[in-house]
Amino acid sequence: MNPSTSRPWLNSYAPNVPTHIDLPEGSLVDIVDESAERFPSDVALEFFGSTTTYSSLRDQIARAAEGLRAAGVRAGDPVAIVLPNCPQHVVAFYAVLRLGAVVVEHNPLYTPRELRHQFEDHGARVVIAWDRVCDTIRDFPDDVRVDTIISVNITRAMPLSTRVALRLPIRKARESRAALTGPAKGTVDWRGIVGSGRLDPEHPRPGGTDLAVIQYTSGTTGSPKGAELSHLNLSANAAQARAWVPTIERGTSVVYAVLPMFHAYGLTLCLTFAMSMGSRLVLFPKFDVDLVLKVIPQHPPTFLPAVPPIYAKLQEAATARNVSLAGIDIAISGAMTLPESVVIPWEEKSGGYLVEGYGLSECSPVLMANPVGPTRRAGTVGLPLPSTEVRVVDPENPTEDRAPGEEGELIVRGPQVFSRYHGKPEETAAVFVDGDWFRTGDIVTLDDDGFVRVVDRIKELIITGGFNVSPSEVEEALRGYDGVEDAAVVGIPRNGGDEDVVAAVVLSPGAEGNAEALRAHVRAHLTPYKVPRRVVFVDELPRSLIGKVLRRQVRDGILADDATST
Repeated sequence: MNPSTSRPWLNSYAPNVPTHIDLPEGSLVDIVDESAERFPSDVALEFFGSTTTYSSLRDQIARAAEGLRAAGVRAGDPVAIVLPNCPQHVVAFYAVLRLGAVVVEHNPLYTPRELRHQFEDHGARVVIAWDRVCDTIRDFPDDVRVDTIISVNITRAMPLSTRVALRLPIRKARESRAALTGPAKGTVDWRGIVGSGRLDPEHPRPGGTDLAVIQYTSGTTGSPKGAELSHLNLSANAAQARAWVPTIERGTSVVYAVLPMFHAYGLTLCLTFAMSMGSRLVLFPKFDVDLVLKVIPQHPPTFLPAVPPIYAKLQEAATARNVSLAGIDIAISGAMTLPESVVIPWEEKSGGYLVEGYGLSECSPVLMANPVGPTRRAGTVGLPLPSTEVRVVDPENPTEDRAPGEEGELIVRGPQVFSRYHGKPEETAAVFVDGDWFRTGDIVTLDDDGFVRVVDRIKELIITGGFNVSPSEVEEALRGYDGVEDAAVVGIPRNGGDEDVVAAVVLSPGAEGNAEALRAHVRAHLTPYKVPRRVVFVDELPRSLIGKVLRRQVRDGILADDATST
């Protein structure tokens, strides 16, 4: 079998899905421009009821680009964005790209240490940040200090009635206000950036091969690696997603951005795919069941990208409150296993399809998805997208292909696959084989019909709430606690396809175990989703002959103890 020509998945495609796409020309900036030309008066963004048309969005991008140019941003410069989902995030993203500069997305809930680590790597001198986190960035040490912090108050994109409610002296309003706003001393106000003139239309535009985004991924180790994604990588992935859902006509869909757009999954399916479709993109600063169910009766989503826990919570709450989910035609699930216990009630409630997909940050990120139709196959991550090729190889010798149906490492290539890690040539060389085939690090099987089933993860990353958690990062934080001799962190499955972060800890002689104190210590150093839900104290950790902790044995031991206790 020639792996580059044998493509059994093509015979399993849904009707009208092409086998390949024509590669997009131009850049990501053209996505909004084209939608603004076709649908100028249609709503592009909705935020707490306030709307922005495509024509207005294009104008705001041109104004923000001019403001950033005046602030010194030039082509090729990395510009950090540290924002939740909000209209300013969309404008900032495309304005940076319009200048030919490079977007570096960040989780605004990261701790100072986590943010600093990434800033040390990419070296951005300009940052567009939520005013709540500006103090953290301003307090960076001199070796990573930025030149310009542009402060964004996201409440200014809300309608007046919502802003007034946030100022009311009642407890819930105070809590909401505290969650959305914060100090912004010593910064440049975002309003000043967008308040200047428009960028000269003749200003040079980026090309398809130019670098667009540095997207951080944990990779196979705890150190962050920035995947360099070109305009072509990201625009091709948006085009592949469009090809996968031919039943959606441009200018007709409503997409909910409940996924954070700083995450590769949310970036593509919201920031690029939705804009390229001329969709109404409804933005949520974070996933909130109450807020989503409040909006659904007004503008139900026709396309909803999310993760299994979100679907489960929405379905349960909608049933309890008698809120209809009808009209959610297509729901795409990723980042973790999608159990049938979530799919069946969701499809009964919505009348649409809920299908599982698969991707990695290095791949913009979507590589494959189940057909949107009755031929979807539960328990698999689906089929490679158009213009995507996959092989299953021997993990120890990745140039040797495995026989059909045998387990092996998944390697891939396609227009959405990145070219290198930022500033890390050795790490880049380690993940490519046979030229341009990218090693995913996942163990899979490929059946005769082309459906892929993920069996295991070489990387040992933990997936919780749709986010990757590096075990070594959490272990390092645990070892920094007085009285901890060693630690191993693993993911333990729980209902709904998610995983719990669980730590096995070896105490120093004479030390006493205090699980809550350990969790508080980790919480002070890492973002909340990385904090172990459980701490298990053990006498020793299983190790290989060369002394490496065997996390799989740790995980199996915890699972065995859990089974015994029940």
